[in-house]
Amino acid sequence: VQLQASGGGLVQPGGSLRLSCALSGGTFSWSAMGWFRQYLGKEREFVAAISGSGGSTFYAGSVKGRFTISRDNAKNTVYLQMNSLKPEDTAVYYCARSGAYLATPRRELDYNYWGQGTQVTVSS
Repeated sequence: VQLQASGGGLVQPGGSLRLSCALSGGTFSWSAMGWFRQYLGKEREFVAAISGSGGSTFYAGSVKGRFTISRDNAKNTVYLQMNSLKPEDTAVYYCARSGAYLATPRRELDYNYWGQGTQVTVSS
């Protein structure tokens, strides 16, 4: 299984970015997917998760109302639409596929495959 994340970059505060994560070599439709982020020198933290069908989502409080997770099972791809970005959203963002029987897992240990990370920088 390989996860390829893309879409990161430099954006001004208040701007938007859409991250994509394509899965190859494994099951996608039945697996919950998640996004995490890691600040420099900090532990990785949960951002958002989506169930295999896409019918359930869950967000960290710090991004709720600004970020939207979605998926296209026909393309084996999960997305993270990030709006109203703030400097504190600056981090490396990781996508992950869950191996747990949970709709919207929020713990790192519930995910068994990880993408390589994509840098998001919010700065004027």
